[in-house]
Amino acid sequence: MKNNFLKQAFLMVFAGLLAFAPGVQAQKDKLNNQLSTLDAYYAKARADWEVPALAVAIVKDGQIVFEKGYGQRNINSGGTVDENTMFAVASNPKAFTAAALAILVDEGAIRWDDPVIDYLPWFRMYDPYVTAHMTIRDLLTHRSGLATFSGDLLWYGSTYSRREVIERARFLTPAYGFRENFGYSNIMYVAAGEIVPAVTGKSWDDFIREHFFEPLQMSRSITSVTQLDKFDNVATPHTDFNDNIIPIEYLNWDNVAAAGAIISSVHDMSQWLMLQLNRGIVDGDTIFSPTRSREMWSQNTVQNVSAFSEKTWPTTFFKSYGLGWGLYNYLGHKIVSHSGGYDGMISFSCLVPDENLGFVILTNKNSSLYYPLIYQTLDIMLGGEDKDWSAFVLDRNKQRKEAPAGDKEPTPAEKYANTTPTLPLTEYTGTYSGQLYGDADVYLRNDTLMVHLVPSPQFLGTLRHLYFDTFEITFTNFPSLPKGTVQFVPDAQANIHEMKIDVPNPDFDFTELEFIKTKK
Repeated sequence: MKNNFLKQAFLMVFAGLLAFAPGVQAQKDKLNNQLSTLDAYYAKARADWEVPALAVAIVKDGQIVFEKGYGQRNINSGGTVDENTMFAVASNPKAFTAAALAILVDEGAIRWDDPVIDYLPWFRMYDPYVTAHMTIRDLLTHRSGLATFSGDLLWYGSTYSRREVIERARFLTPAYGFRENFGYSNIMYVAAGEIVPAVTGKSWDDFIREHFFEPLQMSRSITSVTQLDKFDNVATPHTDFNDNIIPIEYLNWDNVAAAGAIISSVHDMSQWLMLQLNRGIVDGDTIFSPTRSREMWSQNTVQNVSAFSEKTWPTTFFKSYGLGWGLYNYLGHKIVSHSGGYDGMISFSCLVPDENLGFVILTNKNSSLYYPLIYQTLDIMLGGEDKDWSAFVLDRNKQRKEAPAGDKEPTPAEKYANTTPTLPLTEYTGTYSGQLYGDADVYLRNDTLMVHLVPSPQFLGTLRHLYFDTFEITFTNFPSLPKGTVQFVPDAQANIHEMKIDVPNPDFDFTELEFIKTKK
């Protein structure tokens, strides 16, 4: 009787396995079809967007299910792109910085809501109250009161140290009340990164390497461009210039490392995504606790959902920012993500926790290619609408470019095209200074006015007269920046006493910089 019972039990289990097997195979077939569809889509989209290199990796249920490179590392010299090709991942390190601090919270060394000045006593903001009450959480959630990207020229291309960048931020003018609105701040993340050495005695770079790169075997991940010469298979940044795609040099971001200096590959970043999806645990070892994971993925600062977003993505009802991660909903799923913009490289990391799904997109051109790829990937993997997001965004961009400009008033440059400088060019030369940024030198080179922003060796601008005391400025070392204007402002005695620089672009606010003439 016992043998009969065991035999029946065995037959029932075997029958269950037989019934289960087709389901497992069906799931595998579905995943393979999804990945095959995406593979072809990525290849076509990269070509359509004229991006030299693209690399993508997808993780699912604790495994890398897809990792591949497309295109060329350098548009001139070529070079095959694969899963190990290294790209700058720009702002994605913000999540590393939050996780580093999460480790310290787990250890009891800090708390999220501790005042920053408890650890950085020299930290100062635009207001004494804000200085005293700014917390570590505030640093990580973009609610300092500063406008998005405010002060980024303090670090971009400059020789200022991390501490000097933070110290000069006290001269920035807020755009909002403290904790009133979302204002994306790289400088506050630099400050957050400096809490790590203040508490541990180790640099942010060493802490990131020891706690993340090494245990996750991210052997092709670094925190400084100064380490790039040790590696091959490195993608080159690119930008559009005069209707051509050109390669550009890597820029040193050491002074903003905690906000955006990591260079990595999609294979390495996959290890990071799987750690995140596994709530901070790898191979049975806890790097940061599940409690901290939930905190980092919790809403802290509300962001607006625009009318365009409501129309284009009707399943997205909220957007917010956690600790080092952006948060929103899509197709009934919580999305945890972050983009990154380096000069000549754009990246994106995405997690769908309830599906145990994640993916990373790395590109080597100033391009929005990553954006349609996000939603194409989500739709195919999550069962969204059948829509060609790449074609949709390309068509929208084309329509915006071709839209009639309408009647416009003539610009001052057009209106006063035949004017000459009010003063001899030598009257514009001299040193101009401001508390926030420091010095700028204006001098003549072969009868041409030049402007050098002293803290940033590569910020050398050539001036061409437009009208009266206004000149056009071109920063030839930064082809991704458009041309701008320099206006020299005279005082009551008609002597030049101030210089105002305006270079319209989405990333750097030159109008924040005050330059008062201090030396002729």
